[in-house]
Amino acid sequence: MSRRLHAYVLGHRRAYLIGFALSLLSTGLSVTNPWVLRLAVDGIRSGAAPRLLVGLAAAYVGIALTGGFIRYHWRMKMLGAGRRIEYEIRNDYFAHLQRMHQAFFQHTRTGDLMARAINDLNTISRLVGVGIMHSFNTIFMFTAAGTLMFAIDRPLALVVLGILPLVSLVFVLLGRRIHRQYEQVQEQFSTLSARAQENFSGIRVVKAFAQESAEIATFGAINREYMTRSLRLARTSGALWPAMTLILGGAAAAVLWQGGQAVVAGRITLGQLVQFFGYLMMLSWPMIALGWVATIVQQGLASMRRIETILDSRPVIAEPPDPVRPERLRGEIEFRDVSFAYNGVPVLRGINLRIPGGATVAIVGPTGSGKTTLVSLIPRLFDPTGGAVLVDGIDVRRLSLPVLRGSIGLVPQESFLFSDTLEGNLAFGLEGGDGSRAREAAETARLAPEIAGFPLGYQTVVGERGVTLSGGQKQRATIARALARDPGILILDDALSSVDTRTEEEILQALRRFMATRTSLIISHRISTVRGADLIVVLGDGRIVEQGTHDALLAAGGLYADLYQKQLLKEALEADEASTP
Repeated sequence: MSRRLHAYVLGHRRAYLIGFALSLLSTGLSVTNPWVLRLAVDGIRSGAAPRLLVGLAAAYVGIALTGGFIRYHWRMKMLGAGRRIEYEIRNDYFAHLQRMHQAFFQHTRTGDLMARAINDLNTISRLVGVGIMHSFNTIFMFTAAGTLMFAIDRPLALVVLGILPLVSLVFVLLGRRIHRQYEQVQEQFSTLSARAQENFSGIRVVKAFAQESAEIATFGAINREYMTRSLRLARTSGALWPAMTLILGGAAAAVLWQGGQAVVAGRITLGQLVQFFGYLMMLSWPMIALGWVATIVQQGLASMRRIETILDSRPVIAEPPDPVRPERLRGEIEFRDVSFAYNGVPVLRGINLRIPGGATVAIVGPTGSGKTTLVSLIPRLFDPTGGAVLVDGIDVRRLSLPVLRGSIGLVPQESFLFSDTLEGNLAFGLEGGDGSRAREAAETARLAPEIAGFPLGYQTVVGERGVTLSGGQKQRATIARALARDPGILILDDALSSVDTRTEEEILQALRRFMATRTSLIISHRISTVRGADLIVVLGDGRIVEQGTHDALLAAGGLYADLYQKQLLKEALEADEASTP
């Protein structure tokens, strides 16, 4: 058992100790009943009074009922502890993923993470519940029954105990193979889950490209491999049960032959032989359970290792050891000789830029010039590989993450909405889900008039990823979500690309009043969106190539002027096409 899993089990040691005590008591009652049968059989042979036999029968029933009652509470304690451990691991797993940095999710498949959270944790639950419960019960039962067998007849017990160790040989031969094959099954299940999740998320693209048949074929091939690996594991695991039956059948035959001779020779009574058989039958389930438990243990430990590979991964971006927690950030931002690289590939080079608090700064440039990466460094979605990003003169790596990110309203390029009501999405991140602030933000983002036309208004469920809304509605919803937080720093990353120019101008007019009292950064490909900014920063190949106001940059005739002329030409061509009958 791994150190981490051992710690979880120790956290519930009281429940396990009570369970062990009840298991001992249950075992003690179980081994009593064959002794009662022995007295009854020998009593019948010796002509005992009916009253004695009735008393023995009542004792047998009473012991069985009491044992059943104790067994129920023993199972509840042990299985309950297992479920609580599963609950704790699942919570810790989810919390750990919440703390992981963004790059982790870019390199880890969502389906794989989901498979670990569901399939692997269920397997771990069986290990710490059923696995531990039957492991100790098997030890108790084997010890008690084996001791009493020796007390009845040592030579007969030696015959049985000489056969039963063959079970251990079976475990040695099959255990490692089961472990290896189970890991292969879980890996393929992760691949299967990831493929399904990606396909369902991208179903619009699949249908648009008429790739349903191709996707069905690909999924079928992955699923076929999963079936092949599962059947291979089933064949190996299934071999344990016939092996148990064969070994126990051989033991029963040996007892019948040797025990019968012992009764005939007068070494033991018929009642003692019945008692001996009772203990042998009592060992049947522990021996079979041993095979089952061996499988559960192997699978559970393999699953725990898969969970631990995630839990052992450390977030690159984490809360600093001694974080600075200002009451509110004013919003002054400085990039001081900032560089950044993705997997060794430079994206930003030597960025030096100071943004006064309350200023509106636009960032423009060709695709791939590093605009999104630059603004992502402010809330520490990434950390620079060189230089420093400062907010109010403090390196963001020293600021408390909740304080830093709680002061920033970010509208990303991808308009992601949860499968929740509109109000729930707009109030995401607000304490108590303040609906009034969410509605005010919807007014500012010019989304409120359209929400009023929905049958359920703000209680309309938008579907997974906001699938029931148009692209423009989703963008305005994400803008409203950021505004509702009343952030000190507002970042709009190409947030108006899906709305028409008239709606864009309406939103910008409302946003200008909002942005007048806070620091705002706007990334856009539309010059109309950024021309009113206090400062326009032009990026090219990861560097700042120009900066200034709209008029000054046009007069300079550089990259910004070139982008502006191309956009005017594009708009003219679109207008000409629209007017052509």
